[in-house]
Amino acid sequence: MKGTNFHRLKGRHLSVTLIVLTLTTIFLWTWEKNPFVTTLRSAQEQFSFHTSGFASHFTVHMDIYTFYLHVCAMLLKSSVHHIKSSCCLTLFLVYWVAYSFYPCSVSDLVVDTPKGSSFDSLTPKEHVQDSNPTRSKESQIQENEFDALNFTNSVVSQTEDGDGDRKPSSKIKEFVVDTPKGSSFDSFTPNEHVQEIGSDPKRSEESKIPEKEFDASNATNSSVPQMEDGDADSKPSSKIKDCNYSKGRWVADSRRPLYSGFQCKQWLSEMWACRLMQRTDFSFEGYRWQPENCKMLEFEKSAFLRRMQDRTIAFIGDSLGRQQFQSLMCMASGGEWREDIINVGKEYGLVKARGAIRPDGWAYRFSNTNTTILYYWSASLADLEPLNITDKATDVAMHLDRAPAFTRQFLHRFDVLVLNTGHHWNRGKITANRWVMYVNGKPLKDRKLLEIGNAKNFTVHSVARWLDSQLPSHSRLKAFFRTISPRHFRNGDWNTGGNCDNTTPLTGGSEISQDESSDPVIAAAVKGTKITLLDITALSDLRDEGHISRYSVKATTGVNDCLHWCLPGIPDTWNELLSAQV
Repeated sequence: MKGTNFHRLKGRHLSVTLIVLTLTTIFLWTWEKNPFVTTLRSAQEQFSFHTSGFASHFTVHMDIYTFYLHVCAMLLKSSVHHIKSSCCLTLFLVYWVAYSFYPCSVSDLVVDTPKGSSFDSLTPKEHVQDSNPTRSKESQIQENEFDALNFTNSVVSQTEDGDGDRKPSSKIKEFVVDTPKGSSFDSFTPNEHVQEIGSDPKRSEESKIPEKEFDASNATNSSVPQMEDGDADSKPSSKIKDCNYSKGRWVADSRRPLYSGFQCKQWLSEMWACRLMQRTDFSFEGYRWQPENCKMLEFEKSAFLRRMQDRTIAFIGDSLGRQQFQSLMCMASGGEWREDIINVGKEYGLVKARGAIRPDGWAYRFSNTNTTILYYWSASLADLEPLNITDKATDVAMHLDRAPAFTRQFLHRFDVLVLNTGHHWNRGKITANRWVMYVNGKPLKDRKLLEIGNAKNFTVHSVARWLDSQLPSHSRLKAFFRTISPRHFRNGDWNTGGNCDNTTPLTGGSEISQDESSDPVIAAAVKGTKITLLDITALSDLRDEGHISRYSVKATTGVNDCLHWCLPGIPDTWNELLSAQV
């Protein structure tokens, strides 16, 4: 009886065990097939790379089912007490659940996503492996490389000047900008601010694939991108925005000005050096421009000259262009007297003619870096040709359809060209200079085109079209067309008692939020070309307190200059924007 009861009890326990195993198998099979399980899995598992996922999941499931079969065999053969069998079942269930929710080999299954980034751009189609088993290993490596580039915490840096011939290599590697929090992106210096990633000597052989190469010729010249996540301490998202340098705000900065108005006498004209005048308020010097969608590195003279080594920067335009030229000379020299800067005006024919007040321009070279900065006076950007070179009072042909002869002659020597025009396009200036409008080599007879506004528009478009046509054959050249600098005469004009007495900064606001340029003529002329718009009109319009105003070195009364700017001053910002884009 005892033996019979023992076998009956053993059979009962064995039956219960088999029933539990059967129900458990059905439950787990149903659970695995139920889509609801995906809502309970971790985010890492849901965004797994399926290119290697099939083999990984197959191995995982084989390991689980192998363990499961071992447990079943152990329980079927065991004659131990049923409590121990139940413990084995419990351990098995715990193991299964843990294995389901926390899979091993995570590094093989999931994307290493930067902290703070989002998965908004992820779609299943981007990460599902091609089911074609004949695909080569090379194509698989390229696909994985492409996917990895979308998630690395890096930024592909632009080349210094944006053209294919001036960079050390036609293709650049993947870079990340190491920017301290609160810094700005002005004069971008790759040697100081760029850190190459992927140099870990412990990388596996599989990860040592060629970095994704970037064609710098396709890089846009409008911006240095900023990540959506503005926190410099967090890793950037893969989403970036283009930088619009003309859209932003003025912010106070105790590090301004960038040079001393007292010391930069070597390059700065007295008529624009407000520190040498009777003016006592210089709060206008303590602001910098912060674009909305990007940061600019601080302008640093040594870094700028290194980037501009063996290059020539040319400003061609009116007196506002001359101000920008003098500003850059002060910025690049630090406002200090430099004996290593030599006058090379003769190389460009920029010498003072007999009887002239001043030469048609200036050219100086920083001998340490062989960097040349020059200015040529061309107020209208039309080609001027005296009709009778022997007569000082002769009329001058103003060829609206031809760029200045100086520009055409020396274009091949320029690496950066900045054009501007605007304020000489009025009847008084044209008459005083004895300019006679010409088109196609003949005096202009078209009454409509003879109107000042139409003539200016025609000339600007003609110069832009010509320059754009020259860029393919001048691959080193980076061309800019600066928009017009605003005037701030109040209660009259320059000759009718107008003034600009305000000395309080930003009384009209500090921010520009518009996308379109405030100079539609220049903006329309460069649209569709490879010429970059240096848009300074709207941001300068907020700074009416920065003009020369009624002050002068000689304390002349009754004269107000609300067109030109004090230096240091607003033109320094123009050059910061220029530096950020070359």
